[in-house]
Amino acid sequence: MESKQYIDQCEEYILHTYNRFQIVLEKGNGVYLYDVNGKEYLDFAAGIAVFALGYNDKEYNDALKGQIDKLIHTSNLFYNVPAAKASKKLAEASGLSKVFFTNSGTEAIEGAIKVARKYAYNKDGKTDHEIIAMNHSFHGRSLGALSVTGNTKYQEPFKPLIGGIKFADFNDLESVKAQINEKTCAIIMETVQGEGGLYPVEPEFLKGVKALCEENDILLILDEIQCGMGRTGYQFAWQEYGVEPDVMTCAKALGCGVPVGAFVLNEKTAKASLVAGDHGTTYGGNPFACAAVDKVLDIFEERKILHHVKEISEYLEKKLDELVEKSECLSMRRGKGLMQGLVVKDGVKPGDIVNKALDNGLIVITAGSNVVRMVPPLVITKEHVDEMIEKLQNCL
Repeated sequence: MESKQYIDQCEEYILHTYNRFQIVLEKGNGVYLYDVNGKEYLDFAAGIAVFALGYNDKEYNDALKGQIDKLIHTSNLFYNVPAAKASKKLAEASGLSKVFFTNSGTEAIEGAIKVARKYAYNKDGKTDHEIIAMNHSFHGRSLGALSVTGNTKYQEPFKPLIGGIKFADFNDLESVKAQINEKTCAIIMETVQGEGGLYPVEPEFLKGVKALCEENDILLILDEIQCGMGRTGYQFAWQEYGVEPDVMTCAKALGCGVPVGAFVLNEKTAKASLVAGDHGTTYGGNPFACAAVDKVLDIFEERKILHHVKEISEYLEKKLDELVEKSECLSMRRGKGLMQGLVVKDGVKPGDIVNKALDNGLIVITAGSNVVRMVPPLVITKEHVDEMIEKLQNCL
């Protein structure tokens, strides 16, 4: 079939909740994607920060093919070998204690919310606890995750959401202090705000929030769904700050394409929150998904992915800064590691740049209302950066 026929078929049978680009992708190799017409695209979006290892990685593919031939699913009525291996490696990589595997980042957020409420309930037996979230944050589309997402555009049609949620300003400690009371059970934030515009947390803010949590026995939940798994040059972004969360959520690059997420708890929180019967999932932590997690964590270590990200990030930042300097469309670069955003000037639509880039064989995406976002595979080289800059410059 031709590209248009596939698009028409999708529009006829799939609920229209996405405004998709008018291309049909067929295959990928390395950091390139190819549509059904054979056109090549340099991918600086990685499936929204998912395909950290790039496409068609033989070692990763072989691990999944091998698991398919052994066992794909059993449910959580039984133990399985990949879950045992993956949970140990994820706990060790994070320095936290207990892992709960989910099917997505949104589900990981839902679990983290339940952890916070159960932790507080176990302390005082009350059910009126409150969670402080951040304005301009994004945590997912389900009702719980949407409730802690600080953007009314996403929330408005689906109210009433879950209650007991307050919002503070990211990187403004006083605004957080103003929301804390005896009902507060958790503070949730992204270590680097993604959808909100590529804003990294400021060190003093994160340390200040952690101190507030310790003083008031409040749980700190850090959302590492997009910024975690090596994207900032650390296994998880919070590790650069030396501020450990009580609960961490992760997904996206955790499985490098296989739908899998997790929320991970420190020992204190694990001992005083969820117990058997409090939470569950049929597919979460199944052998296939956990085989992906297990192999991804192995590859990260074997290929020194974190070291590579730190090196290539410096080059990417330098090149993006040079591009901003000579462009009439851009005002600044913002971000961390391989999670970068170019802020466009007033009157410029980031969507127009994204579409022109697509015409030129480059995939980038947007964030917020005025940012062109780049979250490429972590395996990009300087040559890929140079190619991206050339294509983007042509668009600008």
